[in-house]
Amino acid sequence: MQRIETRGLVLERKAVLILLYACTIFLSAFLLFQVQPIVGKMLLPWFGGSAAVWSTCLLFFQVVLLLGYLYAHWTQRFLAPKQQGLLHILLLASSLFVLPITLNAAWKPSGSEDPSLMIVGLMALMIGLPYFLLSSTGPLLQAWFAREKSGTVPYRLFALSNFGSLLGLLSYPLVFEPNLSIPDISGAWSAAYVAFVLLCGVLAWRGLRMQRPAEVQAHAGEPGAQEHVPPKMMALWVALAACPTILLMAITSHLTQNVAPVPFLWVLPLVLYLLSFILCFEGGNWYKRTWYLPLFIVWLGVMTYDLLETIDDSGVWLPLVLYSSGLFIACMLCHGELAKKKPHPAHLTSFYLMIALGGALGGSFVALAAPRIFNSNLELPLTAIMTGLLVVTVIKREADKAAENSTEDGGSNRWHRAWLTLCACFVAVITVFATHGIVKHAERYALMVRNFYGTMSTADSWDGSERKLVHGSILHGSQYMSEDKRREPTTYYGDNGGAGLAVLATRQAGQPQRVGVVGLGAGTMASYGRAGDYYRFYEINPLVVELARSQFSFLSDTPAKVETAMGDARLSLERENPQRFDALVVDAFSGDSIPVHLLTREAFAVYFRHMKPGGILAVHISNRNLDLAPVVKHAVDYYRKEARLVDADPDYGRGLSGSSWILISDDAAVLESEALYDHVEEVELERNIPPWTDDYSSIYTILK
Repeated sequence: MQRIETRGLVLERKAVLILLYACTIFLSAFLLFQVQPIVGKMLLPWFGGSAAVWSTCLLFFQVVLLLGYLYAHWTQRFLAPKQQGLLHILLLASSLFVLPITLNAAWKPSGSEDPSLMIVGLMALMIGLPYFLLSSTGPLLQAWFAREKSGTVPYRLFALSNFGSLLGLLSYPLVFEPNLSIPDISGAWSAAYVAFVLLCGVLAWRGLRMQRPAEVQAHAGEPGAQEHVPPKMMALWVALAACPTILLMAITSHLTQNVAPVPFLWVLPLVLYLLSFILCFEGGNWYKRTWYLPLFIVWLGVMTYDLLETIDDSGVWLPLVLYSSGLFIACMLCHGELAKKKPHPAHLTSFYLMIALGGALGGSFVALAAPRIFNSNLELPLTAIMTGLLVVTVIKREADKAAENSTEDGGSNRWHRAWLTLCACFVAVITVFATHGIVKHAERYALMVRNFYGTMSTADSWDGSERKLVHGSILHGSQYMSEDKRREPTTYYGDNGGAGLAVLATRQAGQPQRVGVVGLGAGTMASYGRAGDYYRFYEINPLVVELARSQFSFLSDTPAKVETAMGDARLSLERENPQRFDALVVDAFSGDSIPVHLLTREAFAVYFRHMKPGGILAVHISNRNLDLAPVVKHAVDYYRKEARLVDADPDYGRGLSGSSWILISDDAAVLESEALYDHVEEVELERNIPPWTDDYSSIYTILK
């Protein structure tokens, strides 16, 4: 009876121990991935709301993840359990001094810094040590668990870790962002991190009582434990981890550049990436080569066609589904093959270290190397093709090796090898067509350049009569090249649109006019300038300034005085003395991508500070997917201003695009003047949303 009670007590203690490990790993993964969109959203306003901010954030996360895995591998291999425990407890205690995570206003960029280095430096100050410890938790605790539970395979804890990461990502846009302000979210995260420190500290304390060396001697007699992992296998682990990371970042960049740099479009690809890890390492045989390899090849062909022919002009949902599904298929392929080649638990930290190394190399390639090597988003099609070739090669070599070791060469094996050969042929054919298409696609543009903020291109019409400025796939301005028409405003800036009307309505004969423009584009707004007028453009992207001056003549043709303030427009306006603008045009949006920080209540306070009494603030709200009118109207009502809507119809004969604007003034008479009377109407709202502030904004409340 006593033996049964003792055995029951032992089982109960083991269950508690397993639960403690599981809870700590789950919580660490949850916090690890929830903090990513939190920090990204904090940094966006300081760098123009650019989608490239998220790519740089991902690079930081991947590099720190590698350092965390390296720390886990090093301590597990070279330190005794007692030394490991003491070191980890010290680091856990030190990380509490970083809390709560926040941005210091003294760290704001001036506009001259390298954005990538600045973002990495800020993230290191904000979240460096806590993120490092959270990153190391998965492999480190799995190694501790394997040491304590001899004979137990800990890879399902890796699936549990990814499940926690998945919930952390999903909870941010669905639960936290719509209901809490950024300070509240930061406080909740910090409180949960303290709970993690306590749980992890308990497990580290247990290591102080262990006398065994850090190397897992419990596995010494098991098959595979003493086998040396060949360098080729480690290189394969790195490659299979790097390819999906590059695709994750490239696809996220492609979507956010043309839709919106918001956490949902950061979170969705990352969720699919993590889901593939969960399914492949859970052990339920979710990955089947015969399904995913053909699906990937089909997607590869469709994706290549889309990138070259831009079928995503038809709307947001088609490219969103296309690229998200393709990313998931590619991740299942690479992570499925990675799971098939996972080593004995004795080599667990080496395996995770190589996965982290692949992720860091992939992230560095996209965030640092690709913008300097390529003049367009070539890393996406090239990596997709390389992924197909890598997986086909891996599977074919495995099949060939199996055939050599087999005494029978049955029909099923011959069919399998023939199927792989056919798949390789399809990938090769797509590669040829993709190469030809990339060359042909580049020939459409007279000039194509790229930097941190994306790809900028200029394209001339077939007869050379018109030149366009394109950011990614979004038109940012155009100009007629003939002498008699090149000073005419085009696209969204015609005299029937909000920007042109604001300038004309505030113009007084014989009096100089001061005009501010947030977003330079091709410099089209300068075409309204007269002798004695002053035009001040706010632009964050140095390439835009360079192209506006070298490829277009709006800035050089205007008789007005023109100045350009470099850096994020809002930060520049915050630092400047009141400019007393007669008209201020806010049009820094890239297609459907909106810098949220330019639409908050605090942003409008900055705009109004620079307006002359009776001046007009013109805000561009054209968007296929988002209803921006309620956001602007909330700010207008809060500051007790007057607002009117301008819906401009396209006039293709004059090169004018359809557009929607809201004109704002402190004087209702200005908005009802003769110059505007036939063009404006009352702003009628179709929905009621919470006001946007620097601490709260939610894209999901304004989706059309």
